[in-house]
Amino acid sequence: MGDVIILADGEFPRRPQLLDMLVKAECVVCCDGAADKLLAFGREPDWIVGDLDSVSPAVKSRFSDRAVKFFEQETNDLAKSFRFCFERGLMVSAVLGAAGMREDHLLGNLGQFAEASGNFPGSRLYTDTGYFCSFSGSGSFEALIGSQVSIFSFDPAAKLNSTGLKYPLKDLALSWWYSGTLNEVIQTPFTLESDRKMPILLFFKYPDLI
Repeated sequence: MGDVIILADGEFPRRPQLLDMLVKAECVVCCDGAADKLLAFGREPDWIVGDLDSVSPAVKSRFSDRAVKFFEQETNDLAKSFRFCFERGLMVSAVLGAAGMREDHLLGNLGQFAEASGNFPGSRLYTDTGYFCSFSGSGSFEALIGSQVSIFSFDPAAKLNSTGLKYPLKDLALSWWYSGTLNEVIQTPFTLESDRKMPILLFFKYPDLI
């Protein structure tokens, strides 16, 4: 099954393009209480995954045949949803609803996305202002010339090189999360290469917000 979207239990998307994605998706996997939000939006969840402590009793009862409970507490509901999709052979193309409400949840969700994205090539985590994608090793990326891109390394010792960016990276280690923010695309596609295989996150602002 293609076009699987994971809907996290953060702030529900407001951007029309993201709402359209939810309408057209072949399958929406809801992280626990996100099922209530999706139902209020007008679409039924295809699956509800997590420890099922935030989904309403009525929704959990109504969709009991689609609810999958994980009892371990070492990971959050987004990680459980990624694991569920991977074990079922579902290819995740997008994550929505991972931002807003609590910044600590967003940071945790970004870490889970970076870790899991190796199993789901081409997947993106969308917010109302832009989107994240992840790579390890090397990557080539299409973007509008003049658009902003921020780079976040999960390995402070990893050295990065780039082409096509206004502020070139040359054997540069991004030792802090702010070290690679607010670069600019001057050539497309631009490239990034890391000397290690740890995940690198990229954030692209939507063109209409440039």
